[in-house]
Amino acid sequence: MAPIRSLLYLLPLSLAATLPAEDVVAPGAAIGVNRGAANAVGAKDSSPTQSTHSWELPPITVYGHPGTGLREEDRVGSYEQPRWTARRRFTEVRSYVIPEGQIEFEYWLIAKDFGKDKDDNGQTDNLVTQVFEVEMGLPYRFQFDLYQVWAKSESTGTTALDETKFEIRWAFADWGVIWANPTLYLEWAQASGGYDAIEGKLLFSDELAPHWHWAANLVYERKVGGDEATAYEFNPALSYTLIDERLSVGVEGKFAYEDVKGARRHYEKEILFGPNLQFRPAPQMHINASWLPEWTKGNALTSKTTLIVGWEF
Repeated sequence: MAPIRSLLYLLPLSLAATLPAEDVVAPGAAIGVNRGAANAVGAKDSSPTQSTHSWELPPITVYGHPGTGLREEDRVGSYEQPRWTARRRFTEVRSYVIPEGQIEFEYWLIAKDFGKDKDDNGQTDNLVTQVFEVEMGLPYRFQFDLYQVWAKSESTGTTALDETKFEIRWAFADWGVIWANPTLYLEWAQASGGYDAIEGKLLFSDELAPHWHWAANLVYERKVGGDEATAYEFNPALSYTLIDERLSVGVEGKFAYEDVKGARRHYEKEILFGPNLQFRPAPQMHINASWLPEWTKGNALTSKTTLIVGWEF
């Protein structure tokens, strides 16, 4: 229970900064509001927003978007975003921001298989990581995440706090205003041992057609000390909805290049690509899973398996 306790110590300070005043008005969240028509005459709807969960948000009629027949593709909330974006759709790839006022907890279990890298006893040094994350949707298209990373080697290793991370996102505009809905992502990783790191991402996401959803991230990460390892990544993802608001399947990947101080432009490559799925057994719950084998020859890592369980409060 140590990971959860330590995360809860930091949570009250985060929540204090995220809870809006009671008299805050969020535009355009009333049932049946045609915000496209309102914007055409230079007006904004100022109806008060009820505090509802993402799966309970009423659909909004958006000018120029006739709807697809899928409930998860309904436009909802003050950002007119598809309902499916209120949940993490992929394990390796991020997209947009969650609706304002939404709070969600996620548990991650990540297993990295280093089957090609054996120690003197012939044993592989596999790494198991657990992540405890809280996500908070803020006004003005902001999102704040706080999470802790706990890691251990093999099944007999000692679990220890590896990192505490702080993440902020900001979407440039409401959904559909700018192509691919660009979103800025900044993260600070405070390491328990070793050097801290800063990470920046540019997130893109949209719908190709009914049932089809995609996302892509451009990533830059750098340690602030030591060898000053610097990583450059391109992470794409695609999903297809099999059962509306229940089941989707797809693929995603990570194409990473990393160099260090003293050996710049001599990159170590990591290419992960494989299947993913999302299952939602209850409206407030989502389960994401992926298995991403390593495609780079000579890399010690053979695969990365991720399981995420999320619950919206």
